Order: sequence, then structure tokens, then C-alpha cells
Amino acid sequence: MNDAHGVSVGVVVVAAGMGTRLAAGIPKALVEIGGEPLVVHALRSVRAVGRVRQVVVVVPAGHRAEFAGVLDGVLGEVLDDVAGNTVGDVVLVDGGAERTDSVAAGLRALAPDVEIVLVHDAARALAPATLFDAVIDAVLDGADAVVPGLAVVDTVKQVDGDGTVVATPDRSSLRAVQTPQGFRRSALDAAHAHGLQATDDAALVEADGGRVVVVPGHPAALKVTVPADLDAARRLLAPSESTESENTEPDNAEPGNAEPEDSMLLPRTGIGVDVHAYADDDRTLSLACLTWPGERGIEGHSDGDVAAHAVCDALLSAAGLGDLGTQFGVDRPEMKGATGAAMLADVVRTLVAAGWRIGNVSVQIVGNSPKVGPRREEAQQAMSAALGGVPVSVSATTTDHLGFLGHGEGIGAIANALVTKH
Repeated sequence: MNDAHGVSVGVVVVAAGMGTRLAAGIPKALVEIGGEPLVVHALRSVRAVGRVRQVVVVVPAGHRAEFAGVLDGVLGEVLDDVAGNTVGDVVLVDGGAERTDSVAAGLRALAPDVEIVLVHDAARALAPATLFDAVIDAVLDGADAVVPGLAVVDTVKQVDGDGTVVATPDRSSLRAVQTPQGFRRSALDAAHAHGLQATDDAALVEADGGRVVVVPGHPAALKVTVPADLDAARRLLAPSESTESENTEPDNAEPGNAEPEDSMLLPRTGIGVDVHAYADDDRTLSLACLTWPGERGIEGHSDGDVAAHAVCDALLSAAGLGDLGTQFGVDRPEMKGATGAAMLADVVRTLVAAGWRIGNVSVQIVGNSPKVGPRREEAQQAMSAALGGVPVSVSATTTDHLGFLGHGEGIGAIANALVTKH
């Protein structure tokens, strides 16, 4: 499909490495975590991004049939009818001797009208769909290239050929980059035309004078290179199944000396706040996934449902997936007038794709009106339905006529949410 901005988006999944450092005896992208190959996990994330029109998977030369069989067998409910070089709507092409050669092969297989290209390493199989969306949005904002990056926490030394330190860069200005990396198609094609090699395509665009922007990365987008990385990926994918031997207290253990549980096993909470001013026109109030006839409506790019928006922020905060602005930028025209229920459902899809389960949410509406009590149960049911049946508590309060809300200039809401990893 085309992006909401009318721009066609394609993804090149680079899966051409043989994984010699894993010593698995098979192409790295076919190594399994959680019972499925890395490439399958990567494609699940890609397909969760609704704006992607075409997917190309670059595989090791001579292994195309093997990959086709795996994809058809594991993703058969989505990708069917193996025929020639495709599995459903996924195109398979042979990679080259170097990574840059493999990406170039993938670019040649994309449809000519693809205008935004995402290049993603299958080895970063657990990168969430939200990361793809953030990269696409940043390209749409005008960058030639966009890379996700995490802050560098270790001190980094620059050394010469003899191992002598020649500089200590300020780590606050450094980022460890990840994939997916996004590009304007024209900029990436031009950068590849020079025939240079690089460890990532953003470096080629940078060398060609293009503007490269960094957006926040995600811990789940770790790269699988050595066996220890596989262990880390398995813990992220299924933390509840992490090595029982490490978490089992020996019979002779002293009280209080047990190893701490992996923090990913613990529930996580988040807080969300939203405030909107009343509108000057005669629009109907939308609040807690209900409409309130006779009540003054409020301003907003969407329907202005402060209760739903606060819950969205609380859920995204709890899962570490950004905030309302990350999920629903005002530059997304399809969100103009969107209902609170639609926004909640969108956030649920994002959390599920990233491996999160919602425990419960609560939201308190702050304002002089409407009177929530008579419709409290109705509001809880409506918000719960939008969240897929999650328990929801709705309450209300005033500010005793103090401040913006107390003066009757608008309505606010405060929400909290609990999530756990599945």
C-alpha cells in the first residue's frame, strides 16, 4: 500500500550473511530463537508496519530455495504460493560478496515507484514496528537518510595502528546505530552509484553529502552476531523462559542471597497526562470513548478525547515505546478527527507487536464538567472494548475552581497503566 502521504515505501531485509561467528552451520538469518528463524521474526515486524508496500529479502547466493521453503512453511498463513523468486508478496534475491553489494541487489528488485526505502538487517530481528514507523516519519520530514541510534554508555578511545590512544571522543555526542535505516530512494540510489563499500548505507549517503538524521533507537533492535547475542535475543523474546538454572535457588541457598530476577520479568507502569481547551464552535464533546450531547466540545487534531489520549501515553510510557507524539504526529493526516477508541486500538497493536501485554489501566478525568458519575460504567466498558477487553477504571475530580481547568477553560485527564512482557 502507499503511505498516507501518498509516498510508496519499500523494505530491503538483508539476510545474506552466513553467520560464521555463530558457527551454526546455516545462514545466520535461519538460526532460530523462540522456535522461529531470525528472518521470520524480522518479517513479522515489517508486516506490522501498515505503510510498507513491498518487501525484498536478500539471501545468501545458492540458498534462495531454502529461504523460500522456510518462509512458506512458517509464515504460510500470510505468505503463500511459492513461485520462482517470490513467496507471496515477498521478493527473494541473491546477495553479493559484501553487505553493500547485497543492499544494491535488493534495491534493484524494488519497484521503480518506491520513493522511501528502509534497509533492515535480519540479524536485528526483534526491532519493533514502532521503530520502522519512526524512521519513515523522519524521512517524510525531509531527511535524506535516517538511522536509529542508542546513546553510547561506555567511554570510547580512538587508537592508531599500534594501539596507542590518540583521542577520547565525548560520548555524549556518540550514538550506536541500528536498523531499520530509512532513505529517500533517490539519495540512496545516488550514493550506491559511486561503487563504494560501507558497513551501513547511511555512511554512503553521508559521504555523498546527504543529510543524515538520528532518531531514538530501541533496545530490542540488538544485532545477533555471536552466541551471546542469541541468548540476549531469546531473553527479550521470552523473558519468562530465561534459563531456569540461573533463576532457581539451590537447596542450600541462604535467605536473601537468591539471584535477582531479570528486570524484564517485572510488570512495568506508566503515567500519561493530557489537557485540551474547549472549542469555540459547536462540536460535540468526545470523552472516554463516548460522545456527550449537550456538552461543550474541545479542541484537538483528533477528536480531542483527553481520557483516551492520557491512556495512550500511559501505555506507551510503560512499554518504553515513546509517547503520543511518537505514535500520532500531527503530520499524519489520517489521524485528523480520529476517535479516542481508534487511537487506543492503534496503541494496543503497537504494544502487542513489541511483545507487551496490558494488565489494566485507570484514568481520572479532571474538570468541572461533564458529570462522569452517571456514565462511569458505560465509559469503562467503552474504553475496555477499545483496548481489547482490558480492565479499565474511570474516575473524575475537579480542582476546586483553581487554575486552567478549575476556571472552566478545558478538560484534562491523568492515566496510569500496567504492562508485562509476554
